Amino acid sequence: MNCRYLMYSTVDSAVIEYILHGEISMEKSGSYVVFFCRNADSRKGKGKMGTYSPSDHSKFEWGKKSDEASKAPVEKEKPNFALSGKLTEDKNMCNGVVVKYSEPPEARKPKRRWRLYPFKGDEALPLLHIHRQSAFLLGRDRKVADIPIDHPSCSKQHAALQYRLVPYQREDGSTGKRIRLYIIDLESANGTYVNNNKIEPRKYVELMERDVIKFGYSSREYVLLHEGSKDDDDEED
Repeated sequence: MNCRYLMYSTVDSAVIEYILHGEISMEKSGSYVVFFCRNADSRKGKGKMGTYSPSDHSKFEWGKKSDEASKAPVEKEKPNFALSGKLTEDKNMCNGVVVKYSEPPEARKPKRRWRLYPFKGDEALPLLHIHRQSAFLLGRDRKVADIPIDHPSCSKQHAALQYRLVPYQREDGSTGKRIRLYIIDLESANGTYVNNNKIEPRKYVELMERDVIKFGYSSREYVLLHEGSKDDDDEED
């Protein structure tokens, strides 16, 4: 067996290959690492005479590079804390439909018996009692709408009527609370109108006696009145 030793200043891929095939062995000699080539004739010209110091270890990469190491690192998916809709679905599901509107904490049933009087042109339509619950959803989707509005320009969940217990200041300066009726547009496609003025979406607008409400491009008008002839400023504590 033809043997000789080589001292390498560069640990290249050829040297690593020899080590893996058992053709080169290593021994430490002082501050150097000596490589012994067991079959030098078959590998002539492959090594470079020189020395390799252990302090130079950080300059070299050992082992075979894998394909995974060469690939760009894949960024892990970050946690998503956005609302998935499931909480809303569980809380506001009605007849298999997710309701877009949720009542506020100050929601109350009214003491006053409010009514909507619909008109189509000069024709009076059956009146609507709107005092038996704290909120009424209006829209084309009859599965969830308390008051259906069938005109094609109206949204499935177009608007909501909401009674709210709100604070107010009496004439003597003291503070009280009373129930007032509000309307809110649920980001409908063609808007909600009070006295021919388009209201801002997702914002409560207080309604007063004799207000006229319209939805989308429908010609129907809904006039707000109540049962008695009391002054609209009467308190509802």
